[in-house]
Amino acid sequence: MRKLVMCFALSVCAVMLLASANAQVKGAIFTTVSDGSEVNYNIYPSKEAVYLDGGPGVGAPQTAAGLLNDTYIFQVTDPSGKVLLSTDAPKCRQFVIVDGIIDHVIAAGGCEHLTGLDVDHGATTVQLMPYLNTPNPGGEYKVWAMATRYLPSGCLQQNDPDCGGRHHGFTNRYSKTDNYKVGGNAREIDTRFFPDLNGNGHKDDDEPWIDGLGITWIDTLGASNNKWSYLNTALDINHEAHVEDVETGTHTITIQNQTGCTVGNVFVNGSAQRTKGPQSLSASIKASFQGTYRIDVACVQ
Repeated sequence: MRKLVMCFALSVCAVMLLASANAQVKGAIFTTVSDGSEVNYNIYPSKEAVYLDGGPGVGAPQTAAGLLNDTYIFQVTDPSGKVLLSTDAPKCRQFVIVDGIIDHVIAAGGCEHLTGLDVDHGATTVQLMPYLNTPNPGGEYKVWAMATRYLPSGCLQQNDPDCGGRHHGFTNRYSKTDNYKVGGNAREIDTRFFPDLNGNGHKDDDEPWIDGLGITWIDTLGASNNKWSYLNTALDINHEAHVEDVETGTHTITIQNQTGCTVGNVFVNGSAQRTKGPQSLSASIKASFQGTYRIDVACVQ
């Protein structure tokens, strides 16, 4: 069963400072196939099948912000961000956001990437190929997206795919990231929200899960993405804001007060945290981890 919690041995959850520049990057990116459909666990049958989509994100409410209108660039790396896997020049990997979603790719003399059409809201999807096989033994990849104005000067004019610097020209605080796999098993961090109707701080059987509520995930490198809780039984997504294919290391899940939820008790793998209310949780993912790291949030009524 996908939702079997297997992370009881992990060291869990120190409360961190909530103020984080990473958490302020608007919108989200996510991987998909060419028509915008989701793939179970973000595990794809081939590298060619993986496309990039952008916008408010899967499960987001209508009021959620998309990416800011701008020209962006993407790259594919291993989960650590150390190994650049994209093999084409940076100019070939540009796309334009209009009204919060991908509108088109930038013409680059024929090297621009193949595109598809998101059947849900008419957005353009962008194929991530060409890129090399990941050196990660679990088949994990990380895709990054960042506005081109944050790139090092001259990067778009060079033919070398690597713009230099620690993460190949990408700055953590301005980047959105998402993880995916080609083959392998699921490793995920899932957050659920429930209304504390009975006022006891715990979820009772008559209290439903709440969809459309969001968290910010900050990955092990300090880049971020936004996720929202939703239901898709076909993919075994049960009212969760899910972060798929997490890499080994320490991730941060930031839970804020938002429309529909004033944060009360927070539970990690069934254990209540000492601190109530909005907070950032530090989730330590070990190399041996498989399964679901579970966070549940009580919304005070």
